[in-house]
Amino acid sequence: MNERECDLLIVGGGAAGCVAAVEAREQAQDLDVVVMEKAHVYRSGCLAAGISAINAFLHEGETPESFLRYVVRDTHGVVRDDLTLTMAAELNAQVRRIEDWGLPIPKDERGRPLRRGRASIKIFGERLKPILGKRAEASGATILNRVNATALAIGDDGRVAGVFGFSTRTGEMLLVRAKCVLICTGGAAGLYRPSNPGVASHRMWYSPFNTGAGLSMGIRGGAEMTSFEFRFIPLRIKDAVAPTGEIAQWLGAQQINARGEPYLEKYYQRLGGRSMTTQDRLYATLLEKRAGRGPCYLDLRGVNPRRLEGTIASYLSMAPSSAMIMSDEAYYARTGGEMAPVEITGGEPHVVGGHGLSGYWIDPQRRTSLPGLWAAGDVAGGSPKKYASGAWAEAVIAVRDMIEAARAVDRSPIDAAQIEAERRRVQRPLREPGSVPPRELEERLQKVMDEYAGGIGQHYAYAEGELALARLHLERIEAEVGALTASTPFELMQCHDVVDRITVARQLVEHMSHRKETRWHCYQERLDFPERDDTRWRVFVNSIRSADGAVRMVERPVERAQIDVQLPPLADGAVIRRRRNRRPSARANSRVPKAPG
Repeated sequence: MNERECDLLIVGGGAAGCVAAVEAREQAQDLDVVVMEKAHVYRSGCLAAGISAINAFLHEGETPESFLRYVVRDTHGVVRDDLTLTMAAELNAQVRRIEDWGLPIPKDERGRPLRRGRASIKIFGERLKPILGKRAEASGATILNRVNATALAIGDDGRVAGVFGFSTRTGEMLLVRAKCVLICTGGAAGLYRPSNPGVASHRMWYSPFNTGAGLSMGIRGGAEMTSFEFRFIPLRIKDAVAPTGEIAQWLGAQQINARGEPYLEKYYQRLGGRSMTTQDRLYATLLEKRAGRGPCYLDLRGVNPRRLEGTIASYLSMAPSSAMIMSDEAYYARTGGEMAPVEITGGEPHVVGGHGLSGYWIDPQRRTSLPGLWAAGDVAGGSPKKYASGAWAEAVIAVRDMIEAARAVDRSPIDAAQIEAERRRVQRPLREPGSVPPRELEERLQKVMDEYAGGIGQHYAYAEGELALARLHLERIEAEVGALTASTPFELMQCHDVVDRITVARQLVEHMSHRKETRWHCYQERLDFPERDDTRWRVFVNSIRSADGAVRMVERPVERAQIDVQLPPLADGAVIRRRRNRRPSARANSRVPKAPG
């Protein structure tokens, strides 16, 4: 096993990891910084194909406190105020920083970024990841591309003292010893049966290569995790699984059913006139389909043609299949110069902390419960709606604290028996091949999660009986990990991808079982507990896994900041009311045309 030493180790070279490397080198040139990346920092992680917007930004008149109010409303009161406020305070500075590195941000006549939503701005982000990756390289940090992290190395003093990994090209094992470790490997995709089967299974909302490695390393290491039950389920353009925000926010397109009827307004009234949350819009779409009024669409008829042209161009850079779908539908359904509606649907659930609450339980400096370990970005829990800019903000917050810690501690020795045990565990599928290919075990995992843990096939809903079966089947699947087989280093990586997914899935089911209410429709939909219970469940549901695999559940109170967070429903609700008063299209109540054949 090869070994190397450093002061600061950053695991994951995505949005947070690249910015963390630059911040570390700028603030502490005397410290040795290493980035361990599973793929290549130029095109890895969630930003690999580019993005068209920065979705966490404070416009004029907005403050960290107003951003917190927005988040509290969207999460029905369960959110870490301290994490959200400290992250929001860094948002605009980090966006300006990336702009200085070369990210094109269009401006209005006053020089302000073009507003796309409550906390969103438009960007030209096709090359965002190469911009970040090249800047990380130029910082002087050592970049270890194509090294798959597998486990935390725990020192003799109980601190995290490094990370194990292996080369996805040669299979060679590596141990990077470090004084401080930052995990920013992203969330977990591929736990559930995907929207698109077979060779198109990679076409999903979240990066299919984010397999929950950083989460599973912490789970196995005994770190405290939070809010896995707050799954994120995207409302996307069907088949392309591409963003709907570009259409809904930038073009102002309404959600309509198959009869051509806008339907969010009636659910807005049904929900007592409060603001429609992200999950409410998905839930309303699901209810329309159940009532026989589906499929549902985003209505492009009557939108601004120049903006529409720009939207299609944005999709060409980040989701080309969406531009193709829009062009095809325009071909068969264009009438009077208007674009046809685009079909929308929900995708499969993901465990991700940037959009949801799932991840490590951390303090305001982004320290986890394990000494020597920090977390940032999608792997950090408790503070949703951080997106790319929030990941950058959390990275710099963590690194500033890590620099101080690295100067105050020495590297801890790591027991030789631990090193040998991890080497044998990681390389077993290559050296002692079994009979189960990783894809087979992954498909079994996804089937179990879809059928018993609220996947697409169950309309995202579940009850205790299904979860009990999910728990049983997942235990059986995990028992077969020792039978995995690999003939190449790439297949070895696939083996550990599925091992990580199984670990995260087991923890997820325990969280889903523990919260006995329905707080977030679709995201966390209990058929046996259909109501929200603020008197009992306005808490964080956390978990700690012991060395023998047993999971202990912990509840943490929600601690409100000393500001008024009870806002009237104005953000999303006001948007709905404005749309209702907009001049209707001549075909507003006509049935949506179908493709020929």
